[in-house]
Amino acid sequence: MKTTIRKIGNSKGLLIPASLIAACAIQDEVIMHVENNRIIIEAVNPEPRKNWFNGYDTQKDESAWSELVETQAEQVDWEW
Repeated sequence: MKTTIRKIGNSKGLLIPASLIAACAIQDEVIMHVENNRIIIEAVNPEPRKNWFNGYDTQKDESAWSELVETQAEQVDWEW
């Protein structure tokens, strides 16, 4: 896609079509950097680990540990 660069005060800017913004899940902020003479624009994920533990059930973890069986190597003391 080709677009033009516009003067905005002392800076320059360009319009990014809404379809590209939506396709990249860009919200209010982006990260920009230069790689090999290219400007890379990436979406910012403000809370990458948000909701990781929603619905987490500690009881399931406890029952999983009780099902493990010790191996012979774990029963013998190791020598260093």
